[in-house]
Amino acid sequence: MSAVLLMPLLAAGLTFTTPDGWKQAPSGSSMRVAEFTLPRAAGDPDDAQLVVYYFGGSGGSVDANMQRWIGQMAQPDGKPSSAVAKKESRKVNGLTVSLVDVSGTYTADMSPGASTHHDNAHYRMRAGVVETGKGPYFIKLVGPEKTIAKWERAFDQFVGSLKAQ
Repeated sequence: MSAVLLMPLLAAGLTFTTPDGWKQAPSGSSMRVAEFTLPRAAGDPDDAQLVVYYFGGSGGSVDANMQRWIGQMAQPDGKPSSAVAKKESRKVNGLTVSLVDVSGTYTADMSPGASTHHDNAHYRMRAGVVETGKGPYFIKLVGPEKTIAKWERAFDQFVGSLKAQ
């Protein structure tokens, strides 16, 4: 899958290249500066969703966000998700990008502060914080495990294309 479309974001000047096959979706809020649907793998019940958030330069520390995201996944054996989550930090075009990769049952709130929660078994989340001079951006990719695996290389290309203007 090659990357072909340069997609500049206006908020704080972050740009990236959108991988072939990702479908841009309308933004659900002003804090969601980009949203994409990643079509499902054969046999998966749902597409994956990738959202890029920007909160005007705020949004909490890298560690606080990592812990929150890891806490949105439950393990079938009752183990804490922190025991299986993979974390890494990369330098991308001069930016520090901290990433987490965790699978399990996705249990995040249906919307911020909602009393209802997702209950999606065999899901995977790849999420990250992109540190820029104008504050952090947050990337969150969630979907069925096979679908996330299908788009793994494209996700890595996406992260590798991040640039601050």
